[in-house]
Amino acid sequence: MGAFAALGQARPVAAKGAVRQAARAMASAADSAVTIDLGENVFDGYNIDVPSSKVTMSREDLVGLYREMQVVRRLEMAADSSYKHKLIRGFCHLCTGQEAVPIGVESALTKQDAVITAYRCHGFTYMRGASPFGILAELMGRKDGVSKGKGGSMHMYAPGFYGGNGIVGAQVPLGAGIAFAQKYRGEAACTVALYGDGAANQGQVFEAYNMAKLWDLPVLFVCENNKYGMGTAASRAAANTDYYTRGQYIPGIRVNGMDVLAVRQAVAYAREYAIANGPIVLEMKTYRYGGHSMSDPGTTYRTREEVQHMRSTSDPITGYKHRLLDNGVATEDELKAIDKAAKKSIDEELAKAKAIPEPAAAELWDDVYVKGAGVPYLRGRVPEETHYFN
Repeated sequence: MGAFAALGQARPVAAKGAVRQAARAMASAADSAVTIDLGENVFDGYNIDVPSSKVTMSREDLVGLYREMQVVRRLEMAADSSYKHKLIRGFCHLCTGQEAVPIGVESALTKQDAVITAYRCHGFTYMRGASPFGILAELMGRKDGVSKGKGGSMHMYAPGFYGGNGIVGAQVPLGAGIAFAQKYRGEAACTVALYGDGAANQGQVFEAYNMAKLWDLPVLFVCENNKYGMGTAASRAAANTDYYTRGQYIPGIRVNGMDVLAVRQAVAYAREYAIANGPIVLEMKTYRYGGHSMSDPGTTYRTREEVQHMRSTSDPITGYKHRLLDNGVATEDELKAIDKAAKKSIDEELAKAKAIPEPAAAELWDDVYVKGAGVPYLRGRVPEETHYFN
């Protein structure tokens, strides 16, 4: 397996608020470690050994992954409902079905690591430390949102999280730049730069690969392959759909992105590799249940039967629930309590977010430039709209 097969323990999964309380009944067993075999074919390697298929974690951390996936699922369901009730307007891209990726990625990182992604970013924003209230308020354009109501679905930020980026593929070279800064400062940290299969053919992705390899930057290039770039199947857009091999001179690993433990194991392995050796490409094979965005019904380029098949056979939460039950990590009643607590928590956060007003019109000019930067004015569409700061 090579030097990177034996992984140290990644950081414990952070628990959040009232949702954590549903798992307190298991506290007496939390210290006992559980080893779970992920089975065969969860990883494929390209010019690198693959991680071990055996994962050892505490019961508390194993249950924590389930809890966080439930919170993100409920968060996206609340966003879906709010959009349909016209409380959220404009672009809105949900990760329902892909929850194993943000939860698995974050559980393998430290707070010194950085994450940057595209516009399907709500789960990553939450896992980097933003509250469901702040995310929902931002989606509705309220002043207490994570971006003060000015960013919306695609432009959310948190400590160590650089967005939420609306330009397809543009976050990939930015991620290489963040990794350059980490190496320049001598930090034992990495950057995870995520993009979708639809962005994987962008020239700037390959330019970032080249620069990262030239300088051996500690960056994980992570392709979330959910099979469709907007409404186009990957096989119709890419001559090579083995995205983990497309770094050529950069090693890669393909991961079952519907398995949160496989994602966690792969990212922990890749993190250790990248800090010591330089870039690596990961491909997360995953699936979104909804359309590309809320304006896309998601059924014109695939069948309802395909979506239902994926829900019934590969759902990341249902599959993980069975794994916890089969390994005696938790009981059905304990997991049901977590489900109910997640729903209650998100319902409460949504109600709070709805009660917050939009930012005042006078705040439109704030946060464009750093205060004290000496910029005298901000141009409008026409001269009459020019805003003078002094």
